[in-house]
Amino acid sequence: MKRHGILNAPLSGHLARLGHTQTLVIADAGLPIPAGVSCVDLAVVPGLPGMLPVLDALLDELCIEAVTLAEELPLKSPALHDTLTTRLAAIEHQTGTAMIRHELSHEAFKAELTKASVIVRTGECTPYANLILHCGVPF
Repeated sequence: MKRHGILNAPLSGHLARLGHTQTLVIADAGLPIPAGVSCVDLAVVPGLPGMLPVLDALLDELCIEAVTLAEELPLKSPALHDTLTTRLAAIEHQTGTAMIRHELSHEAFKAELTKASVIVRTGECTPYANLILHCGVPF
């Protein structure tokens, strides 16, 4: 039995297979999942699990060089946007490396989903609470 880290076996397997420049999407409960893209569905009920605890768990395990979010997020969900900005800044401080930030319209964001290696669906019900994490390398 694992002592720490991601315990969800399908998610852990997907994380182990990710390589440089590949992407993982953290999705809210309503984001449409394209056919043919692997999805690990963690959603239980609305709000459980939330996006932020899932993001924290993933950031503990992954090397991320960039993040993409919907340009609507700061306007429609400013509190979540501020929290994400703070969390990403903390990772940058911890690693000493700047994280590239991309903003796309929600429609353009959804078009990028077909390129994802895996989508992790949460129970998050905050508007535009979706992120694309772009994998880096730790060396």
